[in-house]
Amino acid sequence: MWCELCQENFFDEFQMEGVAAEHNEIYLELVPENLSRALKTAQNAKAVKIKLTNKHCPCLRVAVELPSLSSSSRMVTHDIPVGVIPRRLWNDFREPSVPDFDVSIYLPVLKTMKSVVERMKNLSNSIVIEANLSGEMNLKIETDLVSVTTHFKDLGNPPWASENGCQSSAQSRDLESMAEARIDIRKLLQLLAGQQVNPTKALCNIVSKRIVHFILLHEDVSLQYFIPALA
Repeated sequence: MWCELCQENFFDEFQMEGVAAEHNEIYLELVPENLSRALKTAQNAKAVKIKLTNKHCPCLRVAVELPSLSSSSRMVTHDIPVGVIPRRLWNDFREPSVPDFDVSIYLPVLKTMKSVVERMKNLSNSIVIEANLSGEMNLKIETDLVSVTTHFKDLGNPPWASENGCQSSAQSRDLESMAEARIDIRKLLQLLAGQQVNPTKALCNIVSKRIVHFILLHEDVSLQYFIPALA
């Protein structure tokens, strides 16, 4: 999973000093639940300040200013332990690159897709996602005892373009030809069940028999999910 947030959409003030002028970045690792719990106290906050500190150990300090009936403010502070990732490991955390996809398609309503996948998981541990450039997508499970397919039509295909301005190589495909990948149905359901963003756009890129790449776009957030194909 890869998530990108633009700092100007979340912070009125932002000051950053990385490890060097040419590498103005800091890579941290932390337990997501700790950050989530800290931010829950900020739902009705007047202001929130996040700062990297290093008193006894590296911590992400979340200072929350809460409204008060008196003239003084109430401050709640959370110190979240973090690990600082050394520069030699930074390449392990770069945005994953995706091979040229065979088909890119808009996803159906995620709640509808989740409902379908939930029913299918009781029948199989894997699911086949296939789509073409005519806006058609199928979700399939096939076992020795049963074969079930759900069809989606008129989903539309994004107008991708390559860096040189030409259309993606996917556009040279036969419009009716299906690209497919078999993936772990539990991983797909985790994606759909844990979705809280309510994206304005949701896309699926398929590299046949290799990977399924999901992109969820919201006003201030972009989320990418990579699910490898099963052999």
